[in-house]
Amino acid sequence: MAYGRRAQFEALRTLGFAGIGAGYAACGGATADYVRLVSFFNGTDADVTVSLDGVADHIRVSSGSGQVFDVTANEVRDDGLFFPIGTQFYAKRSVGAPTSGSFWIQVLTAAGGV
Repeated sequence: MAYGRRAQFEALRTLGFAGIGAGYAACGGATADYVRLVSFFNGTDADVTVSLDGVADHIRVSSGSGQVFDVTANEVRDDGLFFPIGTQFYAKRSVGAPTSGSFWIQVLTAAGGV
């Protein structure tokens, strides 16, 4: 029996407040597949900045908030827009150091059908 592509989550990427410093730290491992949706949640008491190269500031996530990027919304073709395989996410504090909580990233990919 044939079936279509199915959504699957990669392992949760988490950094505790003590791991979020003035310089960028890797948040989990690099992605293993093309990323269709990624969400960032900041459960710390300080703003967090995210980078996709460990150098440039790309996204700022306010304390106690989250952001979702669905780069394949309304797009079902496999040649669409994705974050590439091997994408590494990095995080650092934006201004003051967090003293509690954690920062996490959720990644959604798609598995092929048979």
